[in-house]
Amino acid sequence: MPVIAVDHLHKSYGNVRAVDGVSFEVSPGEIFGMVGPNGAGKTTAIECLEGLRRPDEGRLSVLGLDPQRQGYELRSRIGVQLQESSLPDRLKVREAMGLFAAFYFRSADSAALLEQLGLAEKAGAAFGQLSGGQKQRLFIALALINDPEIVFLDELTTGLDPQARRAMWDLVKSVRERGKTVFLTTHYMEEAEQLCDRVAVIDHGKIVALDTPQNLIAKLDAESRIVFSVDGPVDMDLYRAIPGVTRVERSGDRVIIFGRGDGLLVRVVMALDSAKTRFRDLRTEQPGLEDVFLALTGKEMRE
Repeated sequence: MPVIAVDHLHKSYGNVRAVDGVSFEVSPGEIFGMVGPNGAGKTTAIECLEGLRRPDEGRLSVLGLDPQRQGYELRSRIGVQLQESSLPDRLKVREAMGLFAAFYFRSADSAALLEQLGLAEKAGAAFGQLSGGQKQRLFIALALINDPEIVFLDELTTGLDPQARRAMWDLVKSVRERGKTVFLTTHYMEEAEQLCDRVAVIDHGKIVALDTPQNLIAKLDAESRIVFSVDGPVDMDLYRAIPGVTRVERSGDRVIIFGRGDGLLVRVVMALDSAKTRFRDLRTEQPGLEDVFLALTGKEMRE
């Protein structure tokens, strides 16, 4: 049985339809991701599931409960990390954990959580003294303090540097290893590709694709890319004639060859060798979830 079931969810703000007929299910123990451009409806959808917003239409079930009618019972069984969170600067980490634990009938071991999340040495530190990454880890600890069955993470790594983002990914994986179901929203495609068992791509309030990252990438049938740098002129027609090559682009000293099929890299290197072209920094780039995202949602900037 799914732990989350959504059937034709609708939510509007005035004339703006933020979520427009969304339906999906989440299975126990999976990391389910919802990705989309800014303003696509991700946060509205997750807040409806958490019981923070009332849907206009549709049926929602989280752990067999209605988020609106049974919100009190539901909130004791889920953990929530909001897109924007804060605490009083003088509140100490240990005090925050104790305060949030007091909200529930049952709670996890606070000291063990802080140890697992690398915050044991900061237990006596004030919230205002923590770094951005430490604050995010604290909010995860607070989301886990009631030992929830489902953890909702909304734009978890926004604003973090690459090192802190990678550390957060390891934390999310460890949450799933604790037997929890994770529902996350993100606009970082690499993050969704690395973490999620399944991904729903949402755009203009509608789900435009839902599958595993691997299947979404395979269905796109996108071109692979071979990139290298050269000095001097390049016979572009030589590379366009290689079997499997679909197009060739050059920008400055950087050449990008697009194509499909096995053995493409070997054929390109042989062509470079036969033309006695001196090249450097050669690498291949396989299509990823970002290519799927751009193909489905477009490349224009959104506000």
